[in-house]
Amino acid sequence: VQLQASGGGLVQAGGSLRLSCTASGFTLDAYAIGWFRQVPRREREGVSCINSDSAIRYYEDFAKGRFTISRDKVKNTVYLHLNNLEPDDAGVYYCATDLTDLCVISADYEYSGRGTQVTVSS
Repeated sequence: VQLQASGGGLVQAGGSLRLSCTASGFTLDAYAIGWFRQVPRREREGVSCINSDSAIRYYEDFAKGRFTISRDKVKNTVYLHLNNLEPDDAGVYYCATDLTDLCVISADYEYSGRGTQVTVSS
């Protein structure tokens, strides 16, 4: 089970990015997917999660009102829309799953993969 995050880049503070999460060799449809990030000089922290039918979406406090999680089952992709980015949001973002449909914000999932770098200039 391998997930891959993409879509990171360099933006100015206040800017936006759309991160994508895709999977190799299996479909994401039946599972809750989460995002976590590794920010410099801080411990890994959970960001958001979404369950299989998108009825449940949770966000950490710092993400509420700025980040939006969504999924497209046709494209087998989960998105994390990052808006109004701040320098403190800079880091490597990962998508992950425990292969259950339980939406839990965590920085310690069983399966993840390569992350994507987000850089925010002030």
